[in-house]
Amino acid sequence: RCRGALSPMMFVALAFCVPEEASAEENAPSTSPVTFGGYAETFYQWNFNRPSNGITNYRGFDNRHNSFTIANAALDVSWDVKDIVGKLTLQIGHTPSTYYLGEPALAGASGANGSSAELWKYLQQAYVGYRFGIGRGLLLQAGLFLSPIGPESMAVRDDWNWSRSNLFFGLPFYHTGARVTYPLTTFWSVTVACYNGWNSVVDNNDEKSVSAQVTYTRPDKLALSMLYFGGVERSRGAAEGRPWRHLFDIHATWQALNWLAFLGHLNGGTEPNRYGTSSWIAGALYARAQIFSKWFVALRGDAFRERVASNAEGTAASIFWPQSWVASGTLTVDFRPHERVSLRLEGRHDQAAGPMFFAGNVEGDGLATPFVPNRKSQDTVTLGATTWF
Repeated sequence: RCRGALSPMMFVALAFCVPEEASAEENAPSTSPVTFGGYAETFYQWNFNRPSNGITNYRGFDNRHNSFTIANAALDVSWDVKDIVGKLTLQIGHTPSTYYLGEPALAGASGANGSSAELWKYLQQAYVGYRFGIGRGLLLQAGLFLSPIGPESMAVRDDWNWSRSNLFFGLPFYHTGARVTYPLTTFWSVTVACYNGWNSVVDNNDEKSVSAQVTYTRPDKLALSMLYFGGVERSRGAAEGRPWRHLFDIHATWQALNWLAFLGHLNGGTEPNRYGTSSWIAGALYARAQIFSKWFVALRGDAFRERVASNAEGTAASIFWPQSWVASGTLTVDFRPHERVSLRLEGRHDQAAGPMFFAGNVEGDGLATPFVPNRKSQDTVTLGATTWF
């Protein structure tokens, strides 16, 4: 991410000699008309809180304590044949179930099926498109896309750390709709899109969301993305009414030296609703160094603050978190013994304004009664492995 195109992290991975198949530019004609690929991700994690329910909470895809876990196994096929383009990615593991946590659950009828996360979770992305011979090539695509918000990717191989930032977990993972991309110059391109909304294969309201993104990519030097995303994201009948949510996102990756790169990510937005204006501001800073031919070290710090609107009529439901802020610090050592293998050791500290995490004997059973968070922080060590073709 940019989750559905050439992200700055993918761009820097190229500079660090990650195989080209790991990060193909979708808007350029492929050298092969049909490409098959896939990857597998597995990890073992120790949470020093030692939660009885075995859950490392609010961490997205690395969410299991003291267990060898198959995070994700994905297979995909992409094609670019006579300007007809498309991609299909299937997935299975713990990651897909977290990926679709926000998917609306909608009832069916005698002549129509219902829709829920269980229906869609094995599908990571699926879209088709056509490149028109207009100017530099106008690319029209429709289907299910990885979200263009933020620099981190769904595939660990394309990220600097094993875990994802709080920005990645809080912001949407995917969108369903249509988008148009046009390369303005060799380095600049623009994409406009219309989607159902945040994390919704099937829409849960009557309104659509729109986005506009400008990207600059200069290989081995700089990658920049500026994006606006807006729409009504509350479900039908929500107490907050039908507020239009505005999101602004910018991130840049700078290849400072052959062995050293930096990345900055800033995201913020507002939602004027019945109870006032909810808002948020979030940011992350990254650094990655190649210390030996096959060894890399990456650092990340991120923080996410949310303001929930409140007035005499009541309080809005939070958009992201059960607490007003959450932050984390992460250190990752990445060993690549083969060009298609990454072994990573990672330490991470999470901190929040109030209890969001689990420790020791956790109240609730997760079924009849929800688990009750009882800690403001958690510390983990993760050993992960991923390989791809």
